[in-house]
Amino acid sequence: MRIDFSSLYPNVVGFERMARELEGLFEQKSVGWPPYNIEKLEQERYLITVAVAGFERDELHIETEQGTLSIKGLKRPSEEERRFLHQGIAERDFTLSFKLSQHVEVQGARLEHGLLQIELARELPEHLKPRQIAIGKPEPLALPAGE
Repeated sequence: MRIDFSSLYPNVVGFERMARELEGLFEQKSVGWPPYNIEKLEQERYLITVAVAGFERDELHIETEQGTLSIKGLKRPSEEERRFLHQGIAERDFTLSFKLSQHVEVQGARLEHGLLQIELARELPEHLKPRQIAIGKPEPLALPAGE
């Protein structure tokens, strides 16, 4: 039986290799609100999409601190009295936190049609990127004078 390990740590981005190695060890389902998707795009790019129906731009707050991406929805109280016959769209405050892998940075965010999309990318510093080392010609040893 194959278990999808991603459900154990749904709020971790950039650790796919570790998740693949641990698949099959545990079985657990995580349910969160609001619903969200995490997609791996080409190379080292990711897209988090959060369903935030009913939230305005100024009611959503995105911040990163010490390797954690936090998304908060703080709903303003409605000034008009509303009587629901059925309320299937929750309008409650929320906080989602995602632990980011080292060197994963937020590239931008947009809100469209009730979906908040946050773009992420892993950007290695130059000193950590692979580089080609040229093999030079051997040079004669410089011997001190008198030897």
